[in-house]
Amino acid sequence: MSIKNKAFIGGIYEHPTRKAIDKSVAQLHAESAAGALADAGLSPDDVDAYYCAGDAPGLGPLSMIDYMGLKNVRHMDATETGGSSYVVHVGHAAQAIAMGKANIALITLAGRPRADGMATGTAPRNYDSAAPDVPFEFIYGPTVVNMYAMAARRHMYEFGTTSEQLAWIKVAASHHAQHNEHAMLRNVVTVEDVVTSPMISDPLHRLDCCVISDGGGAIVVTSPEVAKSLQRDCVKIMGHGEAPKSIDNGQIDLTYTGARWSGPIAFEEAEVTPSDMDYVSIYDSFTITVLETIEDLGFCEKGKGGSFVSDGNLISGQGRLPFNTDGGGLCNNHPMNRGGLTKVLEAVRQLRGEAHPAVQVKNCQLALAHGTGGSIGTRMASSTVILGRADS
Repeated sequence: MSIKNKAFIGGIYEHPTRKAIDKSVAQLHAESAAGALADAGLSPDDVDAYYCAGDAPGLGPLSMIDYMGLKNVRHMDATETGGSSYVVHVGHAAQAIAMGKANIALITLAGRPRADGMATGTAPRNYDSAAPDVPFEFIYGPTVVNMYAMAARRHMYEFGTTSEQLAWIKVAASHHAQHNEHAMLRNVVTVEDVVTSPMISDPLHRLDCCVISDGGGAIVVTSPEVAKSLQRDCVKIMGHGEAPKSIDNGQIDLTYTGARWSGPIAFEEAEVTPSDMDYVSIYDSFTITVLETIEDLGFCEKGKGGSFVSDGNLISGQGRLPFNTDGGGLCNNHPMNRGGLTKVLEAVRQLRGEAHPAVQVKNCQLALAHGTGGSIGTRMASSTVILGRADS
């Protein structure tokens, strides 16, 4: 069963906090939920499906449904795929609605790693973890950042990609973030600023890495009938794809991400191509994440990403593929390492014409949001969603 045009995004909300010293994770979830429902013109009593991931406290959906007083839920999902979780949830919500399992799905994200002082991505996984990979890999000291750095170094070796080319991704994000009052990093940077910033894990510099922030957000997905009744612009869900990528007993190509498989699934269901996209939100935990994803989604040939992202080609109003016009994870926020939800939020803003005027894509009709979970240096999951204006 195809989900094309069978579900709509009717409400969104991005929590403005970036350091939630005085708020609990549950409170951030609830405040985000209230914001998205208000944006859609709906109430908690209208919600009949609820979705969250591993960032939710306690028993996940059970704890949050009770905390938020959602009394009419008949479908729930706690799929956890790291940073891609919330793009997966958008697809799963659309599937549930298309099958008649729900009419109004609420999706919430929240976290406070910054307030808790977490050095996200720089510490090895706990050796006592029950994950089956830990006993085999812990002795090598893997962290998120050095696994991404390894992928970047391999891409450089295979294709001649340079640090300067990667830097252009941060430059583009910073050009957009200057217009976002909530962005953690609002200063426009240059290629030189990026490549001369301190080395974190060779070849990735500090400015190649995303910010660590608290915050959250929420999305309301509805049936077409509900969408028609709402007093605001809705965005149609046209296609969705998800795919894991494993280490295959060590036979892993570090230059690819799961977008190689999730992208084509989404494009086929939506009956569009990469060249049709007016705007893209690409998960940007690191600059290399963006570069490999753009290649794998088909916006350029494999190995040509370095030249594709250079010279401002990702800057709205200037380049051929405007991306992450809120500043993305590289400059705006990256709550609880699950920034896929924020990618959907900005794609919706672009399609509604509600992005900041300085970065709004003219006549934006089609947009893509993509999430990356896990590590492109080890096991990971990708999820891609294609969205369109309801009147197009």
